[in-house]
Amino acid sequence: MTKPYTITLLSKEKRDKAFEALRRAPEGYRVTFEEPKRSDEQNRRLWAMLSDVASQVEYYGEKMPPESWKDLFTAAMKKELKVVPSLDGKGIVQIGLRTSKMSKAELTDLMELIAAYGAAHDVTFHDKDNLEAA
Repeated sequence: MTKPYTITLLSKEKRDKAFEALRRAPEGYRVTFEEPKRSDEQNRRLWAMLSDVASQVEYYGEKMPPESWKDLFTAAMKKELKVVPSLDGKGIVQIGLRTSKMSKAELTDLMELIAAYGAAHDVTFHDKDNLEAA
């Protein structure tokens, strides 16, 4: 049995390798096509934007760390959220808020949401040169 692997279609050679793997695959094997995952550049830009919002905006009278803003923006973007009681029963926890699983397009949408929120709350983003780049 062959171990699962991924081929990212970045060149003609990689595409040819994928075609060959497909041609040789036994009956019953599965092939999955998916959008590219977020880039390192997008990830750096995301955290820079979250840090700018965190340092400049109070939410319900308090400052929150960038991680909390990430959860808040991600929850605003997601259409289906699962909420469960915390292990001690004294609160609730949202399940499935993972930006690491987002595609480039999804992360771009998230950053556009952050930029719009920032514009509405007079946030100065310090990485202005890269706001359109990612």
